[in-house]
Order: sequence, then structure tokens, then C-alpha cells
Amino acid sequence: MSPSPQVSELKQVANELRKTILKTIAHAGSGHPGGSLSMVELIVGLYWYALKHDPKNPEWSERDILLLSKGHACPAQYTAMAYQGYFPMEELKTLRRYPTRLQGHPERGKLPGIEMSSGSLGQGLSMANGIAMADRLNKRDRRIYCIMGDGEIQEGQVWEAAMTAPHHNLSSVTAIVDANQLQQNGPVKNNQGIEPLADKWKAFGWHTIEIDGQDIEQVIKAYDECKTIKDKPQAIIARTKKGAGVSFMELNPAWHGVAPKPDELEKALAELEAAAN
Repeated sequence: MSPSPQVSELKQVANELRKTILKTIAHAGSGHPGGSLSMVELIVGLYWYALKHDPKNPEWSERDILLLSKGHACPAQYTAMAYQGYFPMEELKTLRRYPTRLQGHPERGKLPGIEMSSGSLGQGLSMANGIAMADRLNKRDRRIYCIMGDGEIQEGQVWEAAMTAPHHNLSSVTAIVDANQLQQNGPVKNNQGIEPLADKWKAFGWHTIEIDGQDIEQVIKAYDECKTIKDKPQAIIARTKKGAGVSFMELNPAWHGVAPKPDELEKALAELEAAAN
């Protein structure tokens, strides 16, 4: 594996990914920009830093596993995968265009490098636990990362899985909560409050780290810390903004699942270009 990139380089990668995510969703005419943009740094920190993976051999037996439980945000994962070489960049233009491999929610078996079919929320952490338990039986040493949304963790199944992992000492599991503050129909706190998040995960027996999820340096430090924990699963509470990086999308629930129009895309790209300079 290549040496770890510098934080400044990762920031540049995150900016480029945001541009490409927006172009891809705009070209498709549909998709979920808000939740894709909020998790960009989390995804960059994995594919460019923490995740043990091989784009030329997606089924490599020693690879780490990334489960995107908040499957509607797959444009962020697809874009990272394209940049990493899992498939040609040109294929991003097929997002949501049947019979594309890049469906609106990820499908395992359709696209090499996708580890679970997701879209129905709340299932990813249970899947992570199952893989970790199987790895223990198979004496396989690798990490399983599961990205969830804060609205998603209103699902009861998440908390059943949150009890299960510490009970079985599944220290290879890292839960990442993209706490971007909004869900489809408004602020998470107005629909069903989930705070205090860090205290809850700690109470369930997880090694818990709370970070600014838009700060790539904090993100990679959290991933490093998780790898040092050998006696319990880890939870990263990443405080983010839905639509992060584009002022008129940030914390605006209208951008949950709407593609930008040409003039909106131009405005967003100009903001991101200015931020890069």
C-alpha cells in the first residue's frame, strides 16, 4: 500500500469528490446530494487512508469491509470508487440509468467493491456484526466499517446491533454515524431526538469518539485511534452538515433527494472551486 497522503492532499481530494458527486447527480437528474456531501471526508478518510483494499482485486480475502448502511448516499461511495480505479470514471454518467451497475442504492454482486445491498435503513450494523463473527471463526484479521445516518439510527434494529457487538467483544467493528442533523422530512431532533449520541454509545459499551466530521485531520485521527482498540467495538460520532461544502445546500432539507439544475450546479461548482484556491 502507498504511504498515507498528507491532510492537505486529502482536503483537495474531498473538494474534487464534491464536484464530481454534484456533476454525477445532476447528469442523472435524480439522487441524494445532501447526505452524499455530508460524508465526503468520512469516505475520503477510508478509501485514501484507513481502508485496506485493492481496486484491482475487489474480492481480496484480506481486505477491510466498508458497509454503507445509508445506501441513498451511494453517489459519494461510487465517486470515491471511480477515483480509486474500481471502474472507469466515465461510468459515473450511468448513475440511476437502467441497467447501470450504479443504481440509486448499492447492490452487492452488481458492482465489484460493494459489500452489501442497502437502501432499507437500519440493517448495516447487524451485517457488520455478522461479518465480524464469521471472521472470528475463520481466524481472519480485518476491520469492518459501517456508515450510518443519524436519522437512520432511529431504527430499533440499530440498537439491537449496538447491544450485540460489545456483548461479543467485536473489536473489529467500527460504527460511523454521519450526524448531519437532517433527515428527509426535516431536522432529526424534531422527528425523533437521538441525543446525547456519544453518551448512548458509551453506555452500550462502545469506545466512542466524537469529531467534526468535516475536518479530515480529525477523521483520520479517529480511524487511527479505532485501530488501537482491542477490547470493544468503536463508534465515531461525526458531526457534519447535510449538503456540506455548498452554502445553499447546507442544512437545507430540500436537498435531501433533489438533483441540482444546470444553474444550481454551476453556482455550487463555483463555490467549491473558490474554496479550493
